[in-house]
Amino acid sequence: MAFNLEHKVGLVTGGSKGIGASICEVLAKHGCDVQIVDIDAEQGLIVEKAIRENGGKATFRYCDISEQAAVAALFTEVEKQYGQLNLLINNAGIAQIGNVEQTTPEDMKRMYDVNIMGVYHCLHFGLPLMKKAKGGAIVNMSSVAAQVGLADRFGYTMSKGAVQSMTYSVAKDYLADHIRCNAVGPGRVHTPFVDGYLKANYPGREAEMFEQLSKTQPIGRMGSTEEVAHLVLYLCSDEAAFSTGGYYPIDGGFITLNT
Repeated sequence: MAFNLEHKVGLVTGGSKGIGASICEVLAKHGCDVQIVDIDAEQGLIVEKAIRENGGKATFRYCDISEQAAVAALFTEVEKQYGQLNLLINNAGIAQIGNVEQTTPEDMKRMYDVNIMGVYHCLHFGLPLMKKAKGGAIVNMSSVAAQVGLADRFGYTMSKGAVQSMTYSVAKDYLADHIRCNAVGPGRVHTPFVDGYLKANYPGREAEMFEQLSKTQPIGRMGSTEEVAHLVLYLCSDEAAFSTGGYYPIDGGFITLNT
């Protein structure tokens, strides 16, 4: 089987819905024993059940990645059960809308705690387990926001720029440990967040605004969560053994064809 992840243990943060849930499902389909990490236990258990019913291996683990002690305990549990970790997908993150004047100190702290420190915590506690495995693959969820200026996304852009920089640093530092680290940069993807945003901000005009947002991608539509998940699958697999320190856009041409 191409992209075979049999006998590999993978941990996916933000795995209960959207892109994260699709990543969990795709990795499990290819043989990975998936650790679904999220603060939404109800949805996380639904993903776990769906994977198991389809013959895959999955375990939901509640964790707030912004809390260092909680993340330390999470990786201790994984180590006790498996002794190592092969794949780490830092997908969890939150959004924030507003320019620098509209962004409050509280907004910035929340962005920092979840989108930056959350990734740091998982890297800090996950890498020793990956070294025990004599190698592995890390995929960090970046964004087109780390590459181009987006209107009214000051805090979010800041956080995704940091994620991308951390990707390069880890890729450089762990070459000798056979640990690869790459970043994926989605454009606009149709997730529950998009639906919630439209419902809250454009009641009664959801379909119209969905069409407008879709057309901001030169390809003419939003991406699907499954499309992002399959790019992550490739980067986690041995087929991507020559890929590290990279940024992989999946944005319908947003970066290169919109300028």
